[in-house]
Amino acid sequence: MRPINLLLAATLAAGLTTTVQASEDELRLGVDLPYEPFMYRQSNGELAGFEIELGNAVCDYLDVTCTWVEQAWDGIIPGLMARKYDAIMSSMAITEERAAQVLFSEPYYTTPSAWITTQGREIDIDDRESLDDLVVGVQRATLQDNYVTELYGDVVEIRRYTSGDDVIADMRAGRLDLTFMDYPVAEAAMDLDSDESDFKRVSDFIKKPDHIFGEGVGLAFRKRDGELAERINAALAALKEDGTYDEIMNRYFNYDIKL
Repeated sequence: MRPINLLLAATLAAGLTTTVQASEDELRLGVDLPYEPFMYRQSNGELAGFEIELGNAVCDYLDVTCTWVEQAWDGIIPGLMARKYDAIMSSMAITEERAAQVLFSEPYYTTPSAWITTQGREIDIDDRESLDDLVVGVQRATLQDNYVTELYGDVVEIRRYTSGDDVIADMRAGRLDLTFMDYPVAEAAMDLDSDESDFKRVSDFIKKPDHIFGEGVGLAFRKRDGELAERINAALAALKEDGTYDEIMNRYFNYDIKL
């Protein structure tokens, strides 16, 4: 097994407005923080999380330095096109709409979404009439936003937020009745596996329909960067083969997210 540096020195470049040419020994990865347990900043300022460790392992395999570039989600594809980074590694689901804009790697994980409400609330997601005028919070421009808008937009009031943390804050404040979130993110942020949690899941795990949730999560590249995509696909395949992927996954999840 290849040695892993769990937290390679990660230079965080936030808010860049100029085009920077990457060197051959550096891989710049765009990321929207926080999105725990996939990516977040520790109290010491260093980045951690499943995708951060996996990205660093990919860079280690390719013998390049990872530079993590922070970018808000609603500008993450424009930032890629503006060459602020070489690829996006930020829990981006592979969908037909996005594939028209970017080139995707092979998918490297898939997770379900779920409806979450506060303890003490009794909400039946399957009873559409009972949802009338409920207020649902989602992170703007995510698959969860698309799902709620398409399937429930005629029933509920949708409030869109820049980050998942903002959604959770308004859930705690009682300004929202429900949220629809990527389940591992909700599990980590809302402590859903604890009996002391203020929140609870009120739906099955949801991964369908495919036209919304896509084929899993992949890295995104500019269309012309096929050679880079092939190198990263090869690195991901090798990390799955030698057990590195599973080692990282098992530190963050008690279920299999591997495709």
